[in-house]
Amino acid sequence: MGGGSKGKGMPRAMTPVEEVDISAVRYEPQAMQAPHLTGFGLRAFVWLMESRLLGPLVTSALKKQNNMTQMLQNTVIPERPMYYPEFPPQEPEQGVVVVAEDRDPVDRVEEAVQCLTPYDPSTRFTSADEKNPFLYWKIRDFAYAYRSGITTPSAVAEHVIAGVEEWNNKKPAMPMLVYFNADDLRKQADASAKRFEQGNPISVLDGIFFAIKDDIDCFPYPSKSATTFFDKIRLIEKDAVCVARLRKCGVIFIGKANMHELGLGVTGNNANYGTARNPHSIDRYTGGSSSGPAALVSSGLCSAAIGTDGGGSVRIPSSLCGIVGLKTTYGRTDLTGVLCDAGTVEVASPLTASVEDSMLVYSAVAGSRSTDKITLRPSPLSVPNLVSSDNSDILQSVKVGKYTEWFHDVSDSEISNTCEDALNLLCSTFGCQIEEIILPELEEMRTAHVVSIGSEALCDLNAHYQEGIRTELTFDTRASLALFGSFTSTDYVASQRLRRRIMYYHMEAFKKVDVIATPTTGMTAPKIPPSALKIGESDYVVSAKLMQFIFAANLLGLPAITVPVGHDKQGLPIGLQLIGRPWGEASLLRVASAVEELCLKRRNRPSTFYDILKA
Repeated sequence: MGGGSKGKGMPRAMTPVEEVDISAVRYEPQAMQAPHLTGFGLRAFVWLMESRLLGPLVTSALKKQNNMTQMLQNTVIPERPMYYPEFPPQEPEQGVVVVAEDRDPVDRVEEAVQCLTPYDPSTRFTSADEKNPFLYWKIRDFAYAYRSGITTPSAVAEHVIAGVEEWNNKKPAMPMLVYFNADDLRKQADASAKRFEQGNPISVLDGIFFAIKDDIDCFPYPSKSATTFFDKIRLIEKDAVCVARLRKCGVIFIGKANMHELGLGVTGNNANYGTARNPHSIDRYTGGSSSGPAALVSSGLCSAAIGTDGGGSVRIPSSLCGIVGLKTTYGRTDLTGVLCDAGTVEVASPLTASVEDSMLVYSAVAGSRSTDKITLRPSPLSVPNLVSSDNSDILQSVKVGKYTEWFHDVSDSEISNTCEDALNLLCSTFGCQIEEIILPELEEMRTAHVVSIGSEALCDLNAHYQEGIRTELTFDTRASLALFGSFTSTDYVASQRLRRRIMYYHMEAFKKVDVIATPTTGMTAPKIPPSALKIGESDYVVSAKLMQFIFAANLLGLPAITVPVGHDKQGLPIGLQLIGRPWGEASLLRVASAVEELCLKRRNRPSTFYDILKA
């Protein structure tokens, strides 16, 4: 921890953060203690937690077991609270092109296309060769296929419809979508096909199939947040801002993607609509809460999806499903029309099959709301110029931060070794350097994040919660909300004081390094217990291992990206996470693109895959 003293009967006093000797900090493994519950055991546990008499005793015991009480109530924290991420001014990024956010999304996307390496269809549209690595179709592949008459958006739409229907009827079912309307999909595709017939496509995104997570408004579909009732208390009148920007570019929306109910979980378990399954192994979780978006992209049914990330909810499922997940800087994208738009840890951002596609989607959806421009002062919206003559020189100068003991604290050394191999390959190929760093108070960071996101989530729901919607929620959601309801105002303020300390440590690290690298998750995709399918599951130990490396990007609002770098012995994907400086998405995308290129041959075709372009 960050230093301090404790006398008998005296509270612990933390050393002021500027006086902490970071070099003397010793890594302490983060152990989570909580019961694993499904079926009747979960029902009984929730009954206990919601009991007015016994609930406080249960939540108090849970918090004491995990040092939360000591950290938040028995500790003097000298720093002022930081109620939302406060970023120091940043140096301009090198080798980037500014795609001014006040411009039309179509123009921004076109600018981003010019920054990509030249497109060569001969490397993409050739006969299948078993020696070649498995490659997903990219957005530019679809654009080329439409423009050259190989296929049409309407023809591809039929393949998407067939794939969705086939997987909904599988045993077990793979329910990736909460809302799907085949007629509406055909209508959108026909409009796009006509634009191509007339030689008039809107952008490179015209005719590209997207899924939208069920907590993001996409008119006229309902937004249920994967509950059974939310669409009844919150009517949709228009698209969320990020969806409207994509619609301007000609995107085709296939429907609302499944998710962990209300986003309050990281496995993707959902007893309401069925649990989305991992395309690499259907007996395993996708990760969450953006479970449907990750499964849809991983399985080939759409090129991209928009999810939300408040606690790794884009990066965790992307990593477990072997795709790319970008979490933008807090405030980089306007969250108007997103259910979690009142929080201080969430963003809406893309899940894609490739880094290139993330860059294109990011250029379309990004753009801060006016109030965030005043308070957060974002750096200019930029993308990396990957065709610039100095791209290799910039990569050579990159310093990658690695906290070795933390990096290797995973459930199986195969995960960290695979990520380390990818980093070593990056350094040996481009001349980057790995610098050892120390990030103190990681357990405090986890606690501050849980209290922040939990308190904010409950506050959003509280009016409805008090009116009795509780019984309409799944049991694991009810368990989480009961825990969140036990957090006090002093817990919340103490967490914001910790947020300021954690921000200081990370900004000190960024004085030495350009990006921080970790495995994305501390374990690969966990198995789905059959007993968890009907009633749900509560497993905070597994959740903590999945979330181990994701907290900083959410609590501090930093940009981060997960890139697939290999598979474990069971064929399950492993992701490498790169965390960047505030507003440093362009630099992050440059490094991620290099890592992806070096690790392409390590990507395996999912066992459940539907080729909508060649189908």
